[in-house]
Amino acid sequence: MPFLIVSDIHGNREALEAVLADARGLYDRVVCLGDLAGYGADPNFAVEWARSNVSAIVRGNHDKVCAGLESLYSYRPAARASAEWSFNALSAENRAYLERLPRGPLPYEGFDLVHGSPLDEDEYLMSAADVTAIRHDLDTPLSFFGHTHIQGGFLIARNGVKAIDPHRALELENEYTYLVNPGSVGQPRDGDPHAAYAIYSPQDRVVEFRRVAYDVAAAAEKIHAAGLPGSLASRLLTGV
Repeated sequence: MPFLIVSDIHGNREALEAVLADARGLYDRVVCLGDLAGYGADPNFAVEWARSNVSAIVRGNHDKVCAGLESLYSYRPAARASAEWSFNALSAENRAYLERLPRGPLPYEGFDLVHGSPLDEDEYLMSAADVTAIRHDLDTPLSFFGHTHIQGGFLIARNGVKAIDPHRALELENEYTYLVNPGSVGQPRDGDPHAAYAIYSPQDRVVEFRRVAYDVAAAAEKIHAAGLPGSLASRLLTGV
């Protein structure tokens, strides 16, 4: 029973629709690693899609601030502006859905869902050194995480931690622990503007990383039309 693994949709309808079209027929259930809202101009579309289609989901940091659960004090101006806009744009029902999202780690069907780190939902796992610092606290063989907007993740072996290459399928082996990042649907930051996601097949024990082109110009134009910071539109074009 393959899973569609998505994260960091960030209100980008065009990217989400492209992912769903590209993944059609490849999965049976959907799981999401958080950040439905923030940055993009279609938070209601992303949340309503999740409400209807996602089997398991954890909250992201932008979900918390867009629902009014957390202070915006530490956020950069563009992120703060988008969170405030999203809070006002979200329907009462969709805002309530974000408020109720569970905190990770969330065990589900033999793997864990987290947003940032298994130890801290807001922590960024950017490097092998970040994972080395927490490796002895990990007790789940396979976790999917997001937050960094960088596709790939990390393989933890007895002799160290190494980055996972997202350009080829990942075949899971019993002797390793895996932290796998499907990348960001709505705002990639790994230098590739194509929407990112993953397909996980438990039966085959394989994770396939995938990218798909979408109408970036349309998503960017919506951001401009909403009066959101222009930097949120321009970074969609470069994937950084």
